[in-house]
Amino acid sequence: MLNRHARGFFTALFTPLARWLLKIGISPDAVTIIGTAGVVAGALVFYPLGQLWWGTLFITAFIFSDVLDGIMARMRDTGGRWGNFLDSTLDRVADGALFAGLAIWFFTGGADFAIAIAAIICLVLGMVVSYTRAKAESLGFTANVGIAERAERLVSVLVVTGFTGLGLPHIALLVTLGLLAAASLVTVVQRVLVVRRQALADTAAPD
Repeated sequence: MLNRHARGFFTALFTPLARWLLKIGISPDAVTIIGTAGVVAGALVFYPLGQLWWGTLFITAFIFSDVLDGIMARMRDTGGRWGNFLDSTLDRVADGALFAGLAIWFFTGGADFAIAIAAIICLVLGMVVSYTRAKAESLGFTANVGIAERAERLVSVLVVTGFTGLGLPHIALLVTLGLLAAASLVTVVQRVLVVRRQALADTAAPD
């Protein structure tokens, strides 16, 4: 998928910056928090004002912190459960802010209720996608399946939102959100079925 194919490129690109940040005493956790704060600010300040293009550029400047903090953690060999927990939690905050910002604008000045509702649906389903995997893993199952990963969802929404701010017809954003919502729903169903099969296999297994 997109994030796997791009991992090597972005690791090479951001490694010098990661090394410099560690050298001056910046921690991976600090990068995670600052990056999330930037995404939230861009989504909840620029988007509700109708600044879709500039908001997207602002968010993009911070979104790569998700790559940078991981590189820094590996370089310091400080990755682990805490870093994974913090990163995953703040990812959900950033995703929620992104779709909330879109919904606010299109419920108000953007005057396109269909897009606003689609954004809310994407927000809810995105959280359910994350929850199904987290809950499955907490119970000892695996649910690492799905037709669209987080990187792909973010890229598609940010690109189309940005160009909508430059005059791309609203229908393009509506279709993108609709496809994203459908992909998220399919992913939820996939994960439920995968966990169900594992649970039945555990029940059928001899003691």
